[in-house]
Amino acid sequence: MARPKRTDIVEARPVETRSRISDSELVQPALQYDYTNFYFGAGDDPFDLLEPFDQWYAQVEPEGYYQYELPIMSAPTTRVDVFDKKTREIRKGLINFASYNYLGLSYRPEVKAAIHAAAERYGGGASGSPILSGTTELHRELAKEISSFKAKEATLVFPTGYSANVGTIAGLMRSGDLIVADQWSHASIVDGMILSKATSRFFRHNNVEDLDRKLSGFTGKKLVIVEGVYSMDGDLPPLREIVAVAKNHGARVMIDEAHSAFVFGRNGRGVVEELGLEEAVDIHLGTFSKSLGGQGGYTAGSQKLVNYLRGFSRSRFFSCALAPTVVAGVLAALRLARSEPELRVRLWDNVRFMKSRLDAAGVPTGESASQVIPIMVRDDARIFTIGESLFRAGVFINPVKYPAVPKHRSRFRMSVSAAHTRGELDRGAQLIADVLREYGICRP
Repeated sequence: MARPKRTDIVEARPVETRSRISDSELVQPALQYDYTNFYFGAGDDPFDLLEPFDQWYAQVEPEGYYQYELPIMSAPTTRVDVFDKKTREIRKGLINFASYNYLGLSYRPEVKAAIHAAAERYGGGASGSPILSGTTELHRELAKEISSFKAKEATLVFPTGYSANVGTIAGLMRSGDLIVADQWSHASIVDGMILSKATSRFFRHNNVEDLDRKLSGFTGKKLVIVEGVYSMDGDLPPLREIVAVAKNHGARVMIDEAHSAFVFGRNGRGVVEELGLEEAVDIHLGTFSKSLGGQGGYTAGSQKLVNYLRGFSRSRFFSCALAPTVVAGVLAALRLARSEPELRVRLWDNVRFMKSRLDAAGVPTGESASQVIPIMVRDDARIFTIGESLFRAGVFINPVKYPAVPKHRSRFRMSVSAAHTRGELDRGAQLIADVLREYGICRP
């Protein structure tokens, strides 16, 4: 991004109310297209795709796509300062509902102190892959503590949650095997399935009968993959029924608890602990970038599984190891999460409070059963215009449309944190309801 000629600092201000805005004011012709229109193109040169896409993006970027990659000018606390790429202003003190920092740990003094100490000892990056020179004692300590936390024999630490999914799935499954995953699985799960070259099938979201059909009639190695919390809808899988069907077909079960580990369960071990299925699920995967506020991912399970994946997870084998500074911060955050269960209590209190405020205001929130609350708009053409109004009103929340969600299921994804105050939640709910009411999304 070019350096701005002038940067103004402005306080968040309430949205101006007026009569309902008509659809004709909102729909720009270019916004009726999306990435799907540019996936294929004519010509023999791969770069033939670039010019039409560039022409389209030059039109839609100022009309709404600029809301992606807005530079954050502060820590991901409950209030953030954000650079407005459209007006070239810094918008101060926006109520932050866009961060995965569910427990408010990333900026805790203990975490920052651990990062500082690691920088003094180890410097910046790991400067090597995990199997060569990139593993420090901190990496070994983190893997050991995650194993203890998850009550598993062993853990493999990955550079990102994305690489954990890709490396675990493609590292274990082969051509001729079968993988069946929920149709709303994260892109990293889908990409891992593709790279594995196994036969890939998707069952309808949370539909156990369809899972049973997709597993039927296949002989050979089988793996079923679900998520603990589906990150765009905030709902949970019917895990007991899914495990029962998988076991009936002789399939192993893998769960991605990116958004549920450290949050669900008596000890924070995730949905598997909440439902008493820790032993029934074979592969436990999660991330450090959500509730622990850091970076990286992990796969936990049996020692034999981890030994095998250590040699066959290419996304880890051929990547630089996590920076020791990041590992130190994650370790400190993990210890705080384990020693302060009141953080989870506070988070769930905040979730219930926020849902009650949104429901009372008539804001459509889907079927969320977690700290991820979708604000359902279901209007791909208007999502950015509404998002801009929310941004100007003082709420930092991300618009989501295809390809992150199916077409015509656009929404804003709200993330509630244990660190939010009741005043911030109440004010945020009021601002969201005011803006959505202006656009006819929720009842007066």
